[in-house]
Amino acid sequence: MQVIILAAGRGTRMGALTDEVPKPLLEVEGKTLLEHKFDVLPDIITEIVLVVGYHGPKIRERLGDTYGTRPITYVTQETLNGTGGALWEAEGILRERFVIMMGDDLYAREDIEQCIATPGWSILVSATDHMQSGGRMVDRDGAIVAIEEGEHQGPGLMNTNLFVLDPSLFGHHLVPKSAGSPEYGLPQTVLAASLATGRALSAVYATTWIQVTSPEDLERAARELPALFPRA
Repeated sequence: MQVIILAAGRGTRMGALTDEVPKPLLEVEGKTLLEHKFDVLPDIITEIVLVVGYHGPKIRERLGDTYGTRPITYVTQETLNGTGGALWEAEGILRERFVIMMGDDLYAREDIEQCIATPGWSILVSATDHMQSGGRMVDRDGAIVAIEEGEHQGPGLMNTNLFVLDPSLFGHHLVPKSAGSPEYGLPQTVLAASLATGRALSAVYATTWIQVTSPEDLERAARELPALFPRA
């Protein structure tokens, strides 16, 4: 099984930290965000596909062509046109059901395994008591049926951008992140395909998800990292 990791963006909210280093190469406790992600991949994952863009050669120089026993295949996203556009760059090399995740956020192995074990398409969501701006996922009977964009208050479901999908997705059109946006959104595209075909996008609830968007998040990640490695 392949995992595709979207690692093309700069991470502008990191400020000067990403002037010379792409966000997925920022370090927590002596390892890059990408390496921490690699370390929790389930055994069923046999190949890593990295979509790179900003400072892409630095990622390849740091990681090389293998990580442990897993080969790494690189795909370049020349135009940064969103997470949907990034996935479409790898259309030709994704052969069967695959995992997709972001290059910065950190996930727990058991959550990845649960997404894989869920039949068909699945998405990892995180319950929160304090929704703010962004997309709120709507779960109806265990499947995501809508994304509510805007400012939110109170409890809700956040999208972690970890999916298990298959190549049939590429038979559908990319959907803009929002009306008039030059970026194609992966959640929007997957949900539209799910609704058009009647194929459920099953919701899997995260036990641990470390979202990394700002320098402060790197400090929080260092504190919470043991949750991802409970046996260490």
